[in-house]
Amino acid sequence: MTLANGFPTLLQSFFTDRLMGQRSASPHTIAAYRDTFRLLLRYAYDSLGKSPSDIQLDDLHASFIGAFLDHLEKAGGICATSRNVRLAAIRSFFHYLAFQQPGYAALIQRVLAIPRKRHDRALVDYLTRPETEALLAAPDRTTWAGLRDHALLHLTVQTGLRVSELVGLCCQDLCLGTGAHVRCRGKGRKERCTPLRKDTVAIMRTWYRERDGDNTDPLFPNARGGIMSADGVQYLLAKHVNTARQTCPSLQNKRVSPHVLRHTAAMDLLQAGVDRTLIALWLGHESVETTQVYLSADLALKEKILAKTRPMQTPAGRYRPNDDLMAFLKSL
Repeated sequence: MTLANGFPTLLQSFFTDRLMGQRSASPHTIAAYRDTFRLLLRYAYDSLGKSPSDIQLDDLHASFIGAFLDHLEKAGGICATSRNVRLAAIRSFFHYLAFQQPGYAALIQRVLAIPRKRHDRALVDYLTRPETEALLAAPDRTTWAGLRDHALLHLTVQTGLRVSELVGLCCQDLCLGTGAHVRCRGKGRKERCTPLRKDTVAIMRTWYRERDGDNTDPLFPNARGGIMSADGVQYLLAKHVNTARQTCPSLQNKRVSPHVLRHTAAMDLLQAGVDRTLIALWLGHESVETTQVYLSADLALKEKILAKTRPMQTPAGRYRPNDDLMAFLKSL
């Protein structure tokens, strides 16, 4: 590499060539990586006194990257999960450097060896059946907004769509004929189709007639007819959760987000006896291991396991055939 291909040039080519050109990364991924390096460059200016254009690869050694991540936690107040997200962006860049700058192999390997930080994993939150019914009954279906909100919430609880997938739906993504389903583009630009139950089809058909939009129009528009934002979904959900709390006291201490509705759909499938491999397929998970968290949160499943065990110091029972069986054996 020539001197012209220093850190600034390499970082720009990482975004333009690797992320945009080769990987066709989503805007969300590009924005997350961009924010990471903006924070890194600010930290470099404060700690090294170097402007972004003056930074060299030798400055980005493992100790410096580790200090930057610690700074984010202590001064920035981020959690371990967010720290790991920032580290993932940096590691992706250094994987790119391994091909572009083999002369820096030792430095690159030391940065790539920085481990993810372990953290406590809380059980996933989800709504019980009474809580779900109270939430779905909250919207006023005599109004346009109420019909929209009811259809949106019902579709989310049944399909488990992510909020980004939900707001990205167009009218043409909904099929209400034979084999009713909804089509979405999910994480990693992967398309998937999710079948709809009969009750969901009826609700969506009512909303579709009320919506009366063109194929490319958003299925769930905001009040101005445009694409609803993720914050907009959170706002309407919070409004209806407050209404549902009046009839369902167990919602009082629950923080309900759109992702909690996704967890609710997954737990409903799990409690219905659906295999976790199929649940991962349903939710669009990259790995089946991601679905493992729902097994940990299902108390009913654990109670079934407990019912099959016996207390300590309890003698094992013996099989005793009934009288009819004994009579049959004696007759042989």
